[in-house]
Amino acid sequence: MQTTRITLAMLIGLLAGCQTTHRAAYTSHNPNGNGSAQPQIAQDASAIKPLPNTLDPSVRQAAFVQPADAPPEPEPLALPTPAIEPASDLTLQQLEQIALASNPSVARAAAQLNALQGKWVQAGLPPNPRIGYAGEEIGDDGTAGQQGGFVGQRFITGGKLGLNRAVVSQEVVRAEQHLAAQQQRVLTDVRTGYYDVLIAQRQLDLARELVGVSNQAVNASQELVKAKEIPRVGLLQTEVEAENARILLRRAENGNVAAWRRLTSVLGRPTLAPQRLVGDLDQAAADLNWAEQLQRLVTQSPEIAGVVAELERARWALDRAYAEVTPDLNVQVAVQHDNATDDTIAGIQVGLPIPLWNKNQGGIQQARSEIAAAERNIERVELDLRQRLATAFQQYADAKYQVERFSTVILPKAKETFDLVTKGYTQGEVGYLDMLTAQRTYFQTNLSYIEALRELWRATLRIDGMLLEGSLASDTIRPEQ
Repeated sequence: MQTTRITLAMLIGLLAGCQTTHRAAYTSHNPNGNGSAQPQIAQDASAIKPLPNTLDPSVRQAAFVQPADAPPEPEPLALPTPAIEPASDLTLQQLEQIALASNPSVARAAAQLNALQGKWVQAGLPPNPRIGYAGEEIGDDGTAGQQGGFVGQRFITGGKLGLNRAVVSQEVVRAEQHLAAQQQRVLTDVRTGYYDVLIAQRQLDLARELVGVSNQAVNASQELVKAKEIPRVGLLQTEVEAENARILLRRAENGNVAAWRRLTSVLGRPTLAPQRLVGDLDQAAADLNWAEQLQRLVTQSPEIAGVVAELERARWALDRAYAEVTPDLNVQVAVQHDNATDDTIAGIQVGLPIPLWNKNQGGIQQARSEIAAAERNIERVELDLRQRLATAFQQYADAKYQVERFSTVILPKAKETFDLVTKGYTQGEVGYLDMLTAQRTYFQTNLSYIEALRELWRATLRIDGMLLEGSLASDTIRPEQ
């Protein structure tokens, strides 16, 4: 019995030694003093910004650290909380705050980032020690033989744990860029939806004005018919125009409702009650330069930063593939009591695989190919951005020219012509056909001007948002892109 107690005490001592080493490593871990700390993730999703792009190998060297045995548990990532419903007319800034807090795609990207933070922690943890029972020579000379236990530990060599975390750290960077891109998509969609609602409001106001003017024309035609200054066909023509105006009004009302519903979907608040938005559609849009916007895209786009992070991940994966060849060390210590001789004996085993046939050749080839694919992917994304910017910039240039011509030349002339013809018609000096033509031209010109404004704001916002839009589309919410 005394021997058994001694054996158990030795086993407990060995296990306690392993735990002491584990705790010491935990105590010495400094989450802010060296690169082995887990990646810091912003608690407020709106605070995350695109990270700078770099292909400098020194960055990879600086990122590599030896793993800590037990890093601290990560703090849960705080997901955005719903914003308070505003009581007054909504401004663009209020809409943006609501969307960043309520759009589910932002919360999903934040959760994916938090999941990768946990993956980073797990990737650097060493294997747990093993403890078990060992019995040998049982029944020798009618005795219980050798009875005891063992403690084993696998030691990871070649810096593989640190390399594991280096690989995952680039996945974290890529997820950070994805979250920043998703936030920008939401902001672009909100701003586009905001101006779409303003456009719909303007169209609704114009349609109401057209109905009022058409009704006035009908009344004037009725008086002129009574006075026998125009034929009845003139009255019928004005009544037809009035009915067309009512159809236009109904379409404008439906368009206003649809624009609001699209906006509230992006906000993540589909039940938000319709209300009039405040804003100035006619404010001058920014003067954009092609070369400046292209340079901004290449240097600041989270899409570029994300694929650069993928290249860095592939490079670390190659280092990890080479390190895989270094064999891990397996150590086992056993303590037993020999009941035949009444002796306490100990044993130790140290083993490691010999990299004779398997030198991870396939893994190294795979990692090299992934580097080549990642390099080509950076070129692909840059060309894709350039192609998309070319389309958006053409739309911007066309719309900007149209808006300038409409506002400075066409609209003033159409307004003056409409006023003169309307006054002349009510006085019986202008024919009803001329009046209808002037009325149709004036309101059609206004509608064309409003459509040009819509295209100008959409193109401007798309370029300003680094071509990131469509936050609710399923193919924009994958961090691996």
